[in-house]
Amino acid sequence: MRRSLILASAVTALGLLTACGADGGGSDAGSGKTTLSVAALEGGYGRDMYTQVIQAYEAKHPDVDVQLQISKSIEDEITPNMKAGRFPDVVVLGQGRKAALTETLIKDKALEDLTPVLQAKVPGEDRTVGDKLIDGIVGNLNTNPYGDGKTYTMPMYYAPTGLFYNKGLFDKKGWKVPATWDELFALGETAKKDGISLFTYPTAGYLDSYFFALLADVGGEQFYTDVMTYKQNVWQTPQARQALDLTTKLLKYAAPTTVGYANEQDFTKNQQSILDNKTLFMPNGTWIVGEMKDAPRADGFAWGLTPLPAVTAGGKRYITTSVESVWVPSGAKNKDAAKEFVAYLYSDEAAKIFAKSNAVQPIQGIASSLTEENAAFYQVYEDASVTALVGGFASTAPVEGVDIKATLFDTANSIISGDKTEDQWQAALNDASEKLRQAGS
Repeated sequence: MRRSLILASAVTALGLLTACGADGGGSDAGSGKTTLSVAALEGGYGRDMYTQVIQAYEAKHPDVDVQLQISKSIEDEITPNMKAGRFPDVVVLGQGRKAALTETLIKDKALEDLTPVLQAKVPGEDRTVGDKLIDGIVGNLNTNPYGDGKTYTMPMYYAPTGLFYNKGLFDKKGWKVPATWDELFALGETAKKDGISLFTYPTAGYLDSYFFALLADVGGEQFYTDVMTYKQNVWQTPQARQALDLTTKLLKYAAPTTVGYANEQDFTKNQQSILDNKTLFMPNGTWIVGEMKDAPRADGFAWGLTPLPAVTAGGKRYITTSVESVWVPSGAKNKDAAKEFVAYLYSDEAAKIFAKSNAVQPIQGIASSLTEENAAFYQVYEDASVTALVGGFASTAPVEGVDIKATLFDTANSIISGDKTEDQWQAALNDASEKLRQAGS
């Protein structure tokens, strides 16, 4: 799972900038070695790749002892130490998770400026990190959250996200993948006759990639940016209403088990419904292949990925690019060693190790080394009618009681259950956006 639904205690008051000088790492007494502490989320790519990369790094840097802490609930494990002033030196953890640790540190301005890493040569290579990265992967709200030209989170892995489905089932039924919303809803009616639901999601949080693409599909990139930066009353616009109209209609076709399984313990059951031909589409990312590799599946099953349908026939379509991040806390003890280690993560040596686990880094040419199945997903970027979308909501000062991502994504559960109406959803979104706009002004 890309993100666990961890109901961790809020970390809005970590006091990060005042807690330097704690026991996060340092030199081993008498050994002359620098101990570098690395914390990483154990997501769908697994943990072995980190162990292998660290071993390769230590072989070339015998003066560094890298201590890895990896967990599916890494926020729960490192937050108490961070509150006490004991910081990891390097953290591999993206945005978009329920615990929102990365977002909290961004809001608290508690991350180290990593712009120098972009300008540094990759250890053992002649090119700089920035030279190796694909165009457009840095310089957005995800990597440069303050709009000051400085990079604070480095893009670690990238993956196209969209609607995943079973190509084998479509071939067997003779169905075409819908290119428009009208075609999608028509397919929903056809599938219903066969007892197959049109849509599900692992957890409501997975609707981030869905909504980001939909907002751009509906209103273009400027409208998407307006939503992400809390333009005044943006959720009261016709484009916003259209996005909610389409989504509310889609949720009427959701698998009946969706809400009940949309939690940390049972989310794979929603994913399994795709493999069992009980549901046609779900929003997800390429990590789903590794995550469900041992799961049973229908005969002839083959993963497929498609962008959201076009709002108008032949219209432009966007596909959200999921970017997982690596960053250095401002309170880390070994910042220089941390930055060198981060630079190494973009080496050809490290990239090959990550790619074996289907963790694809945004490095030029890396997609050509992927397996046939995984490479097919990345071909979506070669479709001239599809544009990659990177980013997310702009960072603002914390506003008590306001979580616009939860309002946008999690409310889907209440729409399906009937506990909330579309009008209530729209009003709550506009209220949250207005409060964040005021906090950011």
